[in-house]
Amino acid sequence: MSAYKAPLRDLRFVCDELLDSDGHYQKFPQYSEVNRELRDAILEEAGKFAEQVLAPTNRNGDEQGCHFEDGVVTTADGFKEAYQAFIDGGWSGLSMPEEFGGQNLPKSMDLVVSELFSQANHAWAMCPGLTAGCRSTLLAHASAELQQTYLHKLTEGRWSGTMCLTEPQGGSDLSFLKTKAIDNGDDSYAVTGTKIFISSGEHDMSENIIHLVLARLPDAPAGTKGISLFLVPKYLPDANGEAGERNTVKAGSIEHKMGINGSPTCVMNFDDAKGYLIGEPHKGLFCMFTFMNAARIGTALEGASHSEVALQGAMRYALDREAGRALTGVKSPERSADKLIVHPDVRKMIQTIRSFAEGNRAFAHFLGQLVDSEIHGDDQQKAHAAGLLALLTPIAKGFMTETGIESASLGIQVYGGHGYVREWGMEQNMRDSRISTLYEGTTGIQALDLLGRKVLPDGGEKFGQFLKMIAASLPEMDPQFAAPLGAKLQEWEQLTRGIGAKSMSDVNEMAAAATDYLMYSGYVVVAWFWGRMGTLAKAKAAHSDELFYRAKVATAQFYFQRLLPRTTSLKESIEAGSSSLMALSDEEFEQLLG
Repeated sequence: MSAYKAPLRDLRFVCDELLDSDGHYQKFPQYSEVNRELRDAILEEAGKFAEQVLAPTNRNGDEQGCHFEDGVVTTADGFKEAYQAFIDGGWSGLSMPEEFGGQNLPKSMDLVVSELFSQANHAWAMCPGLTAGCRSTLLAHASAELQQTYLHKLTEGRWSGTMCLTEPQGGSDLSFLKTKAIDNGDDSYAVTGTKIFISSGEHDMSENIIHLVLARLPDAPAGTKGISLFLVPKYLPDANGEAGERNTVKAGSIEHKMGINGSPTCVMNFDDAKGYLIGEPHKGLFCMFTFMNAARIGTALEGASHSEVALQGAMRYALDREAGRALTGVKSPERSADKLIVHPDVRKMIQTIRSFAEGNRAFAHFLGQLVDSEIHGDDQQKAHAAGLLALLTPIAKGFMTETGIESASLGIQVYGGHGYVREWGMEQNMRDSRISTLYEGTTGIQALDLLGRKVLPDGGEKFGQFLKMIAASLPEMDPQFAAPLGAKLQEWEQLTRGIGAKSMSDVNEMAAAATDYLMYSGYVVVAWFWGRMGTLAKAKAAHSDELFYRAKVATAQFYFQRLLPRTTSLKESIEAGSSSLMALSDEEFEQLLG
């Protein structure tokens, strides 16, 4: 199995050279001292932790999985020890306020660290990732009393967090939610119900687990407008604030999954479990969106991470494995065959993976900076960042995870038959990546959110502002990138108008176009980042012989020549409309099933 190597050089290029982290942090007085020296020190230590502590547990987590017995989950060998090292290293509270024991660093720095941990062992990294979302939700919506009781331990990492949404009968449609909460008359509630697919719902890594649970009060209106949010701890805090009496919440089972076997996916049963209301009654979904939006960006980053894992494995194998001869002539006459890297098709696969890994990395960390602005900016900065995040988050989540799966599949393909067997790690990466397009809303759900809630309802105002933002950067971009990107911007706008017009008379036109539209959008957004990276790297290469910059230019050219043209087929599919999709009735599909 290939040894994982933290991609620190490319992260520094993205954060320091492309996104100008120094200039970004100077916008916020509390982050003015987050200079390159500090960032480099954090990045170096995070890389070491990922390489030396997390990566060695990755395969073990996949092969051992989690053990379940009578409601108790034991994680794979090394997971608990890695989690303790994570706590000891102070990684859990990087971006939390100092008043709760955090280090008060920007969210964008947290995202950089999270990328490395996800690449090294994503199954393990899910637990602290969910805890971060739990903390953000409590910071935004919980009472001061709940914050004081829970955020210190969550910041230390001694307590971990979950999000409990899905139920057996409902899936992603939360209007079917049945979990109920009854007022106990003492500022607490009795929560009863069953939740499924709860990542890290039960495990042995932290001292306590804090569940954020969606449930209905007795007087709740029907549908999603009648959902409230409750904090339900595994152990109720005692008088000293430590984990005390066991609450009546228990894991009923864990799922046997295709991948991420090191992460326990639990069925959680709440039996009059004591919980505490977060936010206002019947406004729980609004509160939970803080968690879900953080999780969607985290899941997008996961997609980019699977691309990075595939890239490292494919590169090493193609440079080591010998098979066949170069069509242009023997490259290694002293050997019986040439290395795989001489073959154009192998190079095409590797460059495709690289394009997604590095392009999506830039996209993800751009979102991280927007999160900083949404939290800490002035009113104008907050409004601008919030609008962009609303538009770009579903694109990022859908596109990065879909291309993460494609990258993982290509990683196997480069290895040939060896990619299909366990020892090389490529088949695990493929299995682990597959869930990413499903949780936090499938790609289809992200696509409906993008078109149905973010682009069309405001008449394309947010969308139009983003197009202007990209267009404003074109004069500074190298013409080989600016010209095709400018043409795609016009085409993107025309497509959007066309979908909107058709949807006025038939809403199925919007739904039929949605997923292709999301992927089209993703290719154009990532082209914007590749155009900027290619332009920057070309200028750097003119004054430096560093291979890194020449490779960046070559990959930018590959993306524009080989991957951006995929938008043409997506455009044709969108313009074909819904007629062929809706040609058969529901009853006719049932008859075909027999």
